[in-house]
Amino acid sequence: MNETLLTNRRFKDGDHAPRSWQEEIFTADESHKCPTYVHQTPPCQGSCPAGEDIRGWLNITRGIEKTPEDVDWREYAFRRLTESNPFPAVMGRVCPAPCETGCNRNALEEQVGINSVEQFLGDHALTQGYKFDAVETESGKTVAIVGGGPAGLSCAYHLRRMGHACTIFERQPKLGGMMRYGIPGYRMPRKALDGEIDRILDLGVEVRANTKIGVDVAMETLEADFDAVFFCIGTQTGAILPVDGADAPNCLSGVAFLEAFNNGRLQYAAERVVVIGGGDTAMDVAAVTRRLGHVAGGSDADRVDAIVRGNGRHDDVVDANRTHAQVLVACRESLQDMPASDTEVEHVTQEGIEIRGSFVPVNVVVGPDGRATAVRLVEVEWDGKKMETRPETEIEIECDLIVWAIGQSCDFTGMEDFRSERGFATADSFYRMQGKENVFVGGDVIRPHLLTTAIGHGSIAAEGIDKFLRGDQPAARPRIDVHHFNLANKLHEAGLDPAEYDHVQRRGTASADYAVHNYEDRSAVQLANPDDLFLGHFKYEARRKRGESRTNADNVLGFFDERIEGLSEEQAKEESDRCMSCGLCFECDNCVIYCPQDAVFRVKKTEQTMGRYVDTDYTRCIGCHICADVCPTGYIKMGLGE
Repeated sequence: MNETLLTNRRFKDGDHAPRSWQEEIFTADESHKCPTYVHQTPPCQGSCPAGEDIRGWLNITRGIEKTPEDVDWREYAFRRLTESNPFPAVMGRVCPAPCETGCNRNALEEQVGINSVEQFLGDHALTQGYKFDAVETESGKTVAIVGGGPAGLSCAYHLRRMGHACTIFERQPKLGGMMRYGIPGYRMPRKALDGEIDRILDLGVEVRANTKIGVDVAMETLEADFDAVFFCIGTQTGAILPVDGADAPNCLSGVAFLEAFNNGRLQYAAERVVVIGGGDTAMDVAAVTRRLGHVAGGSDADRVDAIVRGNGRHDDVVDANRTHAQVLVACRESLQDMPASDTEVEHVTQEGIEIRGSFVPVNVVVGPDGRATAVRLVEVEWDGKKMETRPETEIEIECDLIVWAIGQSCDFTGMEDFRSERGFATADSFYRMQGKENVFVGGDVIRPHLLTTAIGHGSIAAEGIDKFLRGDQPAARPRIDVHHFNLANKLHEAGLDPAEYDHVQRRGTASADYAVHNYEDRSAVQLANPDDLFLGHFKYEARRKRGESRTNADNVLGFFDERIEGLSEEQAKEESDRCMSCGLCFECDNCVIYCPQDAVFRVKKTEQTMGRYVDTDYTRCIGCHICADVCPTGYIKMGLGE
């Protein structure tokens, strides 16, 4: 957005219209309503599959929420963040950030760079060697976790904090799942990934790697030997479109291709590559192929398909022997509707990769030796969700390698009973497997989605497992199922706990020391939307964007350095300051300054804490609504009296 614009507000038709008189209920300049302070969930947090208290750690970073004595704000923000997600350095880099899409700042100019601040906090924690607090009390209960990806590691983290012993069974030699074997190292540095995994393992998590449940150990053995099981095997198998010729040896899945690259076996690709798919996996395959390039010569054993299928490994390649690979991405979606993130599409386009939208494969052309020599594509038109082909537009693309990145499936070998008709496991709302009281499931084995979604599954499943192990019945999950700011915890931290209540009904509790006066927590059921906010309070402020190592079609060959550069501490604080603290007071003093009756006042400093900064003297309040009208965060509602 251009900073020279006369306004930073994105006005819409009807913005000038006054509210209804039924809502205002004014008599002259008064009404029967008085303000109350209502805690709501910000949409960024409501959009986060991992349920992070985003507003909380942004407010800590910017200095609004004060830290306890002798605690550094960076560590305090890190600990608030990792109450839900133990992978800030990972997710700060690779999460497509649905939180930023939901950010109310979009109603002004541009979203808060949540991911960039998260990466800063995660990287700082690794640099400083922050550890999670040791487990204080062991429950004596044991949980087997089948799968060491984001869901399994998240579940182990939360269960250990609850005191339960955890053992992770992983078929690969290392933990991480798709974080390690599905994302290239230049996007997700292994040092950061290993650091965050090791921090979880340091809590006392046992690991049995190179162990495939259902083959090396029977699932029935786990159910008998452990008090509970969390089943999160992920999607290790890539789908291949069932068209003629797709079974040619040089037709591979994107999952298998990236796994071979990430474990170091694949050192170069083919000369002409076609990638089928429009998601982030397709973009990763295409970008990796451009970086690997092509090496002329070699035996049949050095072909990409032979290496990917586990028949050996490439020797280290001298960069001088590499030449550029020609890469084309074709997807059935239009370029505007591709599921891949805009950033990934922008990057691969810069790196010399051609993308053709609205094309689907018709068949694979196979040569006399049985190998694919080309793929035939046809253009499609979309009418809503209905797709129709245009036969007259068929084209043939010559290629040496075809990589299908169109979806993933699960390997239920030895665990066939867990497979539903749709090819995945089925769970209830508590992530418990249907028909098995002590088996819980989560991650891509339920539904392939984001890494942060799997992390959220692990957190919720851990709560369900904890209740089961303690003999409690699962309780209904809140409508907005995230980690919320907790005023009671904040009061306790500040030494401001309410006094004991004798549960005798009384009137006039405004000054009672056992009551939290004038506060309502609706965060479990209500989001703060832009209409709740006084957007006129906020000035235009450009987003602090992370720097990038610019790659292009000429210099991408052999470029495996991390492309994204993290924010500095100063930039992280400045970007956090763009947060509008939707649904919770951020101590701007508007209500105090503009109240014509001096009814709104600051709480005494000795009694202040986050969420308890202002109060109202109802003997002075005339219900004029001004405090609510000028509240930037929507924290003040004219509710008392209704």
